[in-house]
Amino acid sequence: MAPAIRAVLPPRDELGEGPHWDEVRQELLHVDIPRGLVHGWQPASGSERTLRFPTDTSAVIPRARGGLIVAVGHALLLADADGEPRELARVEQDRPENRLNDCRCDPQGRLWAGTLSRSGVTGTAALYRLVPGQPIEQAIAGTTTSNGLGWSPAGELMYFVDTPTQRVDVLDFDGATGEVSERRPFATIDPADGKPDGVTVDSEGGVWVALWGGGAVRRYASDGTLDAVVALPATNATCPVFGGADLRTLYVTTARQGRSREQLAAEPLAGAVLALEPGAQGLPGHRFAG
Repeated sequence: MAPAIRAVLPPRDELGEGPHWDEVRQELLHVDIPRGLVHGWQPASGSERTLRFPTDTSAVIPRARGGLIVAVGHALLLADADGEPRELARVEQDRPENRLNDCRCDPQGRLWAGTLSRSGVTGTAALYRLVPGQPIEQAIAGTTTSNGLGWSPAGELMYFVDTPTQRVDVLDFDGATGEVSERRPFATIDPADGKPDGVTVDSEGGVWVALWGGGAVRRYASDGTLDAVVALPATNATCPVFGGADLRTLYVTTARQGRSREQLAAEPLAGAVLALEPGAQGLPGHRFAG
């Protein structure tokens, strides 16, 4: 039987993205990119908070010392509870058509930040690595739309999506140094089924990927075989993450962007944050160690 799907936050996001479950606050964080919004929601109390930024805001990650790391335009900002946001790093200032996109921290607390080309110019974006206290550095060059990031349960593999390739790739990951190597295809998705976007990894090593234009999330087993497909009531699914007190609720952000008025009328949950219990358990999210 397919898991029941419900909307836990209303269909208000133009381009909902980047969900992160903060175990400390028991809070689901996510962004609405073109509106420059960071939303926080605590399921237990229903409490919500919203932070506003002046331009495209593509990712939010908690910091170990408190506050949030927020990707805004070309900049990675530290947003504390009080005071003005402080810039930690800036990338690709010479490429005005680019911006930051998905960001995640690895198990050691390094920040990985991808960029994309708004106009889809091939090979002009990249994936960057920010080690606390050091300058940001390029880790993977020549991408176009850097998207999903995730790590295997043991931390020896990193998963990465460059959407136009129609693949989820896997790389060997050295936790001690943060170096990646041997990039290779993990799962390939037919364009007719949608475009691979955000990913999350469960406790058994299964990789869940949201399909933009495909109205679904898929689970690939640790050997890359397709294991499950969950249809969603929103065509443009963007990113999944496991959350809740037991990490057994799969939250999925979605978008209204790219849908016509007629399509939105037939798809009232586009732009909502959806939730389901698929029978898997997630891994704890990682905080920025800086």
